Amino acid sequence: MPGPLSHIRVLDLGRIMAAPWATQILADLGADVIKIERPGAGDDTRAWGPPFLAAEDGTPTKEAGYFLSVNRGKRSVTLDIAKPEGQAIVKRIAGTADVVVENFKAGALARYGLDAASLRATKPSLIYCSVTGFGQDGPRRDQAAYDFMIQAMGGLMSVTGEPDGAPQKVGVPIVDLMTGMYATVAILAAIANREKTGQGETIDLAMLDVQAGFLANQAMNWLVGGKVPHRAGNRHPNIQPQDVFPAKDGHIVLAVGNDGQFVKLCQAIGRPDWASDPRFARNADRVRNNPVLTPLLAERFADFTRAELTTLLDAAGVPCGPINAVPDVFADAQVQHRGMLRELPHPLAGRVKQVVSPIRLQDSPLSFETPPPTLGQHTAEVLAELGISEAERAELSKTGVI
Repeated sequence: MPGPLSHIRVLDLGRIMAAPWATQILADLGADVIKIERPGAGDDTRAWGPPFLAAEDGTPTKEAGYFLSVNRGKRSVTLDIAKPEGQAIVKRIAGTADVVVENFKAGALARYGLDAASLRATKPSLIYCSVTGFGQDGPRRDQAAYDFMIQAMGGLMSVTGEPDGAPQKVGVPIVDLMTGMYATVAILAAIANREKTGQGETIDLAMLDVQAGFLANQAMNWLVGGKVPHRAGNRHPNIQPQDVFPAKDGHIVLAVGNDGQFVKLCQAIGRPDWASDPRFARNADRVRNNPVLTPLLAERFADFTRAELTTLLDAAGVPCGPINAVPDVFADAQVQHRGMLRELPHPLAGRVKQVVSPIRLQDSPLSFETPPPTLGQHTAEVLAELGISEAERAELSKTGVI
């Protein structure tokens, strides 16, 4: 069954993670995504290894795991957009597209005539999404940005890490991923609006804006309470008990979310008196008295193994879980049941594993059939669709345009 976006074509001028994450989501939803890459080199992340995917004979390919994580379902076309002939081809593809996504520096594509104003002048229905570090205007508009520095500048690292330790970044490029998610939401909103108006949209998405936006409760804690949030390790600033606790043979995460769950916790571990203790009876009390409560819980939990404790608390309806390494995640019965790890055919490796989209649509389910492309894998195919002959393609290849 065709995906819900099977009627949409996307021209992907994105690189690295944020913009490609958005276009991979669109591809998973069925869109035809044409990814433009530099001849001979491609997206920077193709070289961001090891590890590199192994070919069927065991030798390493040039397909880095980083690239494979974010480019499923796309068609790769190699084009030198610095050359007029390359620019002309990109414009022809844009003429067949519904959406353009790019993450060049602000204003960089204008010199090639590939900016929003130029492309939308000839096709007003086009939806053009620009992803940058700091946006299309403002004092930082010309600066480059990466996820790590935006986590720092956007306040995330100031609230991540142990209280007496150094600031820490999140273990995945969360700003890139969230920027890609926001870009996807904006694009889908623009597609929906175009159904009503016939008009496209120009979308300006900045990573620093995104990071500021998803400071969420930490930002409001400061705005409402006037107290600057700080690093608190794994302790939740507003809800307790939520933390990492030691058991006999390792650690678990406890995530009590309300007073009722706290009562169940206390009953399950044989300390029902704690639930009626005025220091702990309400969540606000537990937050204020967390320095007292946490050691009491830690001492009690030390009597149990992880398996005993999680089994006991699961049965009581108290949210908890083990701290899994990445292999443990994909060995989890629930993750396996949900089919989050799939294998797709690959032209070099035979098969390639993919962590697929978590989106589940009952009436138009997502299909995962197309692996991340090899560099330029679909150049001839896409150019032929534009009516460019084999002889013309040969000349373009000879001059380094493709």
